[in-house]
Amino acid sequence: MSNVVTGNRPERVLVTGGAGYIGAHTVKALSEAGYHVTVFDDLSRGHPEHIPGIPLIIGLMEDEDALRDVFASYEFDAVIHFAGESQAGESVLKPDKYFRRNVIGGLNLCSAMVRKGVSKLVFSSSAAVYGDPEEIPISEQSPVRPKSPYGESKAFLERALAWYDRAYGLKSVSLRYFNAAGADPGCSMGEEHEPETHLIPLVFRAISAQTPLTVFGDDYPTPDGTAIRDYVHVTDLAGAHVLALDFLGKNQDSLVLNLGSGKGYSVLEIIKEAERVTGKKVPYVLGRRRQGDPAVLVASSGKAVEMLGWRPRLSSLEDIISTAWAWHVKSSMR
Repeated sequence: MSNVVTGNRPERVLVTGGAGYIGAHTVKALSEAGYHVTVFDDLSRGHPEHIPGIPLIIGLMEDEDALRDVFASYEFDAVIHFAGESQAGESVLKPDKYFRRNVIGGLNLCSAMVRKGVSKLVFSSSAAVYGDPEEIPISEQSPVRPKSPYGESKAFLERALAWYDRAYGLKSVSLRYFNAAGADPGCSMGEEHEPETHLIPLVFRAISAQTPLTVFGDDYPTPDGTAIRDYVHVTDLAGAHVLALDFLGKNQDSLVLNLGSGKGYSVLEIIKEAERVTGKKVPYVLGRRRQGDPAVLVASSGKAVEMLGWRPRLSSLEDIISTAWAWHVKSSMR
């Protein structure tokens, strides 16, 4: 990718939640593409060491005054919005937390953008907006029927963005991720969540600690009874954000796009591949299903390919697990 920003592409980008897992990978991709990046993050889950040399403003999305100050102090051409809570199961138990952080925080950001005249936004949405899909693979035309407050919060902000476009000309690309996974191929960063809820790092922790991983549900209507998900490499996701900014610089349209590999793998298939890549046995036990978890989520990403020219290059299961394992080994040695 060229390292020179040209034409109408937005040059100065605010990235909320830019010290987080997907955010930091995207900040790296933006910097390599020649963008001038500023990060706004509360560091509740972010890692500033993953964004070295990038201006970092520490603050909460719910703090409207803090966001107003950011836009008063800096000039931005566009925003990429990652900041928010992202655990579907927790959201069922703590909906207030999710609506405050994700909905109120997102609306605060949109209002700050409108006041300042910043009209380009890339929004980190989620496949959780679909709930239990009627068809697989899932297209953007599939019904939006979330099963959790987390998914509901993402769907709400998508709908709000459509109205902000109509009323204020705020153009957006909402990217509905499926399961982000993997780590930077150069091993400069990877997944570090506390608490960790993502399957692949939990598999590695089970290997390292020899403490059994809990597989949530073995009675789904799938071939082996465990839930099936579409895993997409985080570096491929980061590249999609750069392409989305490029799209917004050249077009006056708003988009909603799926981002996935188009292939689904069950929990037990992930465990088997992890054992193959690492050469180690994964201890696990079977548990009950988690609330809010659909049986199968697999994407149709044809629209992203068509509209953005996006093509995932690292999203084979082998690449995902190999890069994630390399990062796990490196981080375990620190």
